[in-house]
Amino acid sequence: MTRIAVLDIDRCKVKKCSQLCVSFCPMVRSRVEAIRVENNKAVIAETLCSGCGICVKKCPFKAINIVNLPDELEKDCSHRFSVNSFKLYRLPMPSPGSVLGLLGQNGIGKSTTLKVFSGEIKPNLGKFDAPPEWSAVVQYYRGSSLQDYFMRLSEKKLRVSSKPQYVDKIPKAVMGKVGDLLDKVDERNQLDVIAEDLELKSIWDRALDVLSGGELQRVAVAAALSRDADVYLFDEPSSYLDVKQRLVVARAIRSLKAQQKTIIVAEHDLAIIDYLSDQICVFYGEPGVYGVVSHVHGVRTGINIYLQGYIPDENIMFRKESIVFHEKPPAAGENIGLPLLKWAGMAKTFEDFVLSIESGEIRAGEIIGILGPNGIGKTTFVKLLAGLEETDDKRQLSKLTVSYKPQYIAPDYEGTVQELLINVAKENFTSSWYKTEIATPLRLQALMDRNVMELSGGELQKVAIAACLSRKTDLFLLDEPSAYLDVEERLNVAKTLRRVVEAHGVPAFVVEHDVVTQDFIADRIIVFNGKPGESGHAYPPTTLRDGMNAFLKGMAITFRRDSVTFRPRVNKADSQMDKFQKDLGEYYYTKINKEKEDEKEDKEFTHKKTKKP
Repeated sequence: MTRIAVLDIDRCKVKKCSQLCVSFCPMVRSRVEAIRVENNKAVIAETLCSGCGICVKKCPFKAINIVNLPDELEKDCSHRFSVNSFKLYRLPMPSPGSVLGLLGQNGIGKSTTLKVFSGEIKPNLGKFDAPPEWSAVVQYYRGSSLQDYFMRLSEKKLRVSSKPQYVDKIPKAVMGKVGDLLDKVDERNQLDVIAEDLELKSIWDRALDVLSGGELQRVAVAAALSRDADVYLFDEPSSYLDVKQRLVVARAIRSLKAQQKTIIVAEHDLAIIDYLSDQICVFYGEPGVYGVVSHVHGVRTGINIYLQGYIPDENIMFRKESIVFHEKPPAAGENIGLPLLKWAGMAKTFEDFVLSIESGEIRAGEIIGILGPNGIGKTTFVKLLAGLEETDDKRQLSKLTVSYKPQYIAPDYEGTVQELLINVAKENFTSSWYKTEIATPLRLQALMDRNVMELSGGELQKVAIAACLSRKTDLFLLDEPSAYLDVEERLNVAKTLRRVVEAHGVPAFVVEHDVVTQDFIADRIIVFNGKPGESGHAYPPTTLRDGMNAFLKGMAITFRRDSVTFRPRVNKADSQMDKFQKDLGEYYYTKINKEKEDEKEDKEFTHKKTKKP
C-alpha cells in the first residue's frame, strides 16, 4: 500500500496548535519519528507513517491529508513538487490532428499537466529531492507517444503556444494596446482572420489594462492562436465569455486541426469541452492531495464517465453518486407557488446603452434563469431588482428584501469565513439543516478558519454563494455563480440553490452562461437580445424549452440530449443532426433517435483508435 501524506503549508500553524499532530502520533510515542517540525512547519515521513489518521483528526486547522493508494499506482507517478505536496500520476497521450480535452475538479492536476507539456515543469517522476535528467524522463516513457514528445521538448525542437488560466493577470505582465501586442506575436500571418472571428477589431486600439475579463480572454486566445507552434495548450478558454463567444473560440481552436497540430484544452463547461474535443482524459483523485489521469476515451464516453464516476476499463469508482440530468424539461408551474413579484414594462437608459424590459412575474419557490450575450443588460436588470439601479421613471420594482450575489466579488471582509457566515446566517449557522444543505455540499468546512481576504477565486465564489443563500430574504439574485468553479462544484451549487429555494419557498433569479448549469437549475428562462454595448431587450419569462429554443435559434446553435446521462450536447455546425433539428425548429429538445447518433460517434472514436498508421 502506497501512502501519500500532504500538508497544506498555508494552514499549518504549529505555534498556535501546541503541535498536536506530533504529540498524538502513535509512531512518535513509540520513538519512531514519523512526524516532526522543521522551520515552523510539520513534516511527515510517509514511509514511517502508519496511516492511522489521528493527526488528520487532531489538526485544528485541517492542514493534513493522508491517503492510501495501491502500490501499482506508484510506478506511474509523473511529478511531485516537494515533500508532503501534491502528487500527479500518469500523463495524457495527445496526438497530432485532434483536440484532447482534460476534465476534472479544480486542484486535481490539469494545470500542472499543461505546464509539463509546455516545458515550464520538467516531470520528476516523483523524485523531487533528486530530479532526473531529461534522458531519464525520455527513457521512462519509452514505447509511448510521450517518448518522442519529451525528446523533442528537451532538445528545444518543439514549439509550444500556451493560453494561461488567469487572464486577469495579463495587464500586470504586459503593457500596451491590443493591436500592438497581437502584431508582435503574429507568426502565422492569420491575425486578420483571427481578429475578425473573435471580434477584436472594436478593441484594437484599447489598452490592455482597461479591458473586461471577456475581452482579455479573447485577446489571450488570439495571441496563442497567432503563434506558429507544434503544440497549442489552452487552460479554461471559456471563462468570462458568453455562450456565443465560447463557441466562436471553440471553432477557432478546432481550426488548428487542419494543420495537424497537437491541441490540449482544460475546460469546465461540459457543453464546450464536448463541442471542442475529439478525445477526453478524466482526472480523478482528491483535490490538493493527488490526481490520476485516466486513459484516453472518446469525447462522449469520457464525459459520461466523469458524470457517472466510474471508469470501466480501470474498474475505478471515484464518485459515490452519479450526476444525472432531466430527460425532459420541467413542466411550468410544477411545485411552484403563487406569484411573489410582478413587474411592468420599464426602461433603463445610460449614456451609450439602453435597456428595455417587458413585464413579467416570478412565483414562490421558482428559479428563473437569465440568458443572453455579454454587454446586453443582464447585470443591469439584476441590479434593478436589487435596488442598486433605478428605472428611467424612478420606479421601485418591489419592497421585497433581496439577497444579492454580484458578478464580480471583491473581498472586503476582515475576518475568517466562519465569522462572516455566522454574521450572515446568525442562528441558522449551527443548525444541522444548514450544515447538511449548504456548508457540506459547498465544501466549506475546510475554509472556515481561512481569512476571507486570502481566498482564491473559486473559494471566494463558494463563500459568496453560501452567504447569499444564508440570508433571511424574500428573493435571491445570483449573477454568474459558476465562475471559477469546476463541473462538480457548479452542479453542487445548482443542487444547493434548488434545495434552499424549495425548502423556504424563496424564488431566485440566476444569470448564467453555462447552458448545462442553466438546464440543471432553471424552471423558466428570461432571454435577452439586442446589440451588445448599445441596446438590450428582456423578454417575459417563458418555459425552459421555449426559452432555450429562442435563445439558441438566435445563435444558430442546436443541442441534443445524451442517451445515457441526458446532458445537453452541442451539435457540430452543419452536421446531419444540426441540420435536421433546425428543419424541425427544435434547437434544444428533440424526439429523434439520440442513441443512433451516440453509437455512431462511439464507433468513429474506436475506428480512429484502432486504425494503423
